[in-house]
Amino acid sequence: MKAVHVTGYGDVDKLEVVEKSIPEPKSNEVLIKVKACGINNTEIWMREGAYGTGSKSGWRPEGVQFPRVPGSDITGEVVKLGEEVEEGMLGKDIVVFPFTSSGPEGQEHIAEDMSFIGSEYDGGYAEYVVWPADLCFDMPLSDYTESAAFSVSGMTAWHMVEQIQAKPGETVMVTGANGGVGSLNVQIASKVFGADVIAIVGDLALEGKMKELGATHVLSYKSDNLSEEILEANGGPIDSVLDVVGDALFSTSLQVLKKGGKFCTSGSAGGQKTELDFRTLYLKHITLYGSVLGTRDEFKRMLEAISEGKIQPVIERTYPLEQAREAQTYFKQAGKMGKIILLPEG
Repeated sequence: MKAVHVTGYGDVDKLEVVEKSIPEPKSNEVLIKVKACGINNTEIWMREGAYGTGSKSGWRPEGVQFPRVPGSDITGEVVKLGEEVEEGMLGKDIVVFPFTSSGPEGQEHIAEDMSFIGSEYDGGYAEYVVWPADLCFDMPLSDYTESAAFSVSGMTAWHMVEQIQAKPGETVMVTGANGGVGSLNVQIASKVFGADVIAIVGDLALEGKMKELGATHVLSYKSDNLSEEILEANGGPIDSVLDVVGDALFSTSLQVLKKGGKFCTSGSAGGQKTELDFRTLYLKHITLYGSVLGTRDEFKRMLEAISEGKIQPVIERTYPLEQAREAQTYFKQAGKMGKIILLPEG
């Protein structure tokens, strides 16, 4: 089969298209013919060493072992079963829950042995992948590409919104609102949880699309008066921030939050380190949440909301598998709207 290997830490030249054997499913696994695989920051930062190298590079103490096939937002068809898997799984169109864990229900994502597909296991930048049958769920939409727009980004966004407990009557600011996680934060906070959303983007030409996704107000982070514009749009301080940017908007976020406000971050594309004046934190009674991935129950609730049409796929562009380098390069460009999807069959 055709697959993409990450051969080590570095630039996109560390991605190599290779031929390798089709994997055999273990007794509790299924073999999936990959139809689509979304790109995430996760596999790019892993390749670049942004999480660290060696033992710090992955989710497990041993770190990522190269070569590794990346990719975690996987949809496909089950084409072979392990001996313990029910025959009814054969031929199913599925979406992959992206990690294994022995953590109890509701704490799967914070268990010490959490292991991620595309990091600790070979992932979806390939024509075939194996995965435990009980971590394969029915596709929420009939289209493989559209269904691949949600998995990691969607679960991350859903978990973030649940953490801040967004509700009608509240205002939530979403940074990086045009990205894979951000565009889902906007939809989930507004259309599922009923909050008003202030979407922060770079290019205000995206305003119409962001309002279609559920944003009440759309502002540009390039403004010289962003804090004032946020307060004016909301008629005062906001309730919560859902952040994927990090340093670049951290100070602004704390400034516009109300007393008792909540700040939840799942990424740091705009800077991984920041300065914090603790006085702002305690004098305003602000709660900080670190967030990544989510639970199986949250994943199921997300899939249900997708199947009910409450959350729409937002896809910027697709690439054939052989153009993984070009796809990851494009992924890092500013101003995109939604997900980049790799298609093994072109």
